[in-house]
Amino acid sequence: MKRIPILLLLLFVAIYADSQTAASARPRITGIDHVSFFTTAPEGVRKLYGEVLGLPAADPIESGSSIRYMSGTQWVGYSPAPDPKATDRMDHVAFTTDNIAALRRYLSEKGIKATQIEGRSDHSLAFSVTDPEGHRIEFVERGKGEVAAAPASAVSRRMIHAGFLVYHREAEDHFYREILGFRPYWHGGMKEGETDWVSIQVPDGTDWLEYMLNQPAHPDLQLTGVMNHISYGVADMKKTQAMMESHGWKPHGDEQAEIGRDGKWQLDVFDPDLSRVELMEFKPAQKPCCSDFTGPHPSE
Repeated sequence: MKRIPILLLLLFVAIYADSQTAASARPRITGIDHVSFFTTAPEGVRKLYGEVLGLPAADPIESGSSIRYMSGTQWVGYSPAPDPKATDRMDHVAFTTDNIAALRRYLSEKGIKATQIEGRSDHSLAFSVTDPEGHRIEFVERGKGEVAAAPASAVSRRMIHAGFLVYHREAEDHFYREILGFRPYWHGGMKEGETDWVSIQVPDGTDWLEYMLNQPAHPDLQLTGVMNHISYGVADMKKTQAMMESHGWKPHGDEQAEIGRDGKWQLDVFDPDLSRVELMEFKPAQKPCCSDFTGPHPSE
């Protein structure tokens, strides 16, 4: 009779161990590591990031890249545009993980084809995949090097999201939400009842990816640049704008501070190839339209 409780205990332990294995099969994905763009005007890129935004430059670590601009351990990189007539200047988006080999194995088991893991000069390890709509997505395990302090001139120390055009939401959701574990953060649209933007946070952090929906099938360079964008977080937009103005920038055209539909203050600037760089307060200043936030806000 004493064997029955023991068998039940062993069965419980086995079930628990199996559930723990399943839950931990996907390594952690903790945030955005970097985003890479193409450019036809590197001097204009230097002026935007180095002067207006005050971000420090760093040597490239990816093949073909010419420059990086740092925000803490995160960075945005630029390479010469292989086709100046192409309408998409975004090269890839990269997310951080704490176990690059296990993540590659996990994705391979899910039927996702991945490149080989490669080491880089900053001691990071990386591989890339292609999502269902053809966006190149990279995963990076960072090295253990020290993080340089941000200069006083930097308008932001944190990239908080990246966005790109999405035409087949269900396929993207299967990849990002079901396989990778991204979770909802906010969604909204230009009008009530519409969903033009869907924000999904990384499973183990507060950075997010933004689907840009309901756009024409063949957008021009300007529209693609608006949609395929990055965003830096700031604590106070008024102070941020004042700092940018001290760097020689002035509000003009579409480069104006405003409260977005998500209730957050934001300000857009554009690189020479019309790729949008959004500055956004970490927290909303007023109630958002369309949906409530369902995840924690990022912070500096």
